[in-house]
Amino acid sequence: MFTCLVAPTGNVVRSGAYRGTLHSELLEQELLKRLANAKFAPAIHNHQPVIAIFYGTVRFAVVNGKPRLRIFANQQLPELDKENDFIDPQPYVGPGSKFTGLHYPETGSTVRLTGVVDLAVNVDAMGNLKSMEVESEEPPLLGFGAAAMSDFSGAKFIPAFRNGKPVESNVKIHAYYKPSS
Repeated sequence: MFTCLVAPTGNVVRSGAYRGTLHSELLEQELLKRLANAKFAPAIHNHQPVIAIFYGTVRFAVVNGKPRLRIFANQQLPELDKENDFIDPQPYVGPGSKFTGLHYPETGSTVRLTGVVDLAVNVDAMGNLKSMEVESEEPPLLGFGAAAMSDFSGAKFIPAFRNGKPVESNVKIHAYYKPSS
């Protein structure tokens, strides 16, 4: 799984990969290398390009003796397993949204750790956040869950899409917190 912050120009500003399977380190390195120079179609809200977080998953398998690489614009396991045409909702920075990005929390620890929070969110077909709760946080008890709730409070989204049409979605969003170097 990966996320990237996509600028209004379509350029990737920052990216991260997480929750890779055993022995997928080379694939992760290649993914991050490619994302550094990737160009996306920018997210559009009210006819204006906006900064957005893109959620994706890369799956590699050997099928009938042949390598198979798939890249999905979502991180929902049931959707991935069925290879559905589904795109996760994307929080954006811009007019009407109080989302300003992810902010590394004060953990109270002298060791700077990477954290991942699973948020269960309901986003309507207009991109409005209807509900949100922390499902899990790794590592626990260091404030990553509270940071995610604060970061996404008041967020607006480019809505989820299924078969090219905006839809209401109940999804899990992974908030990935990496300490700055």
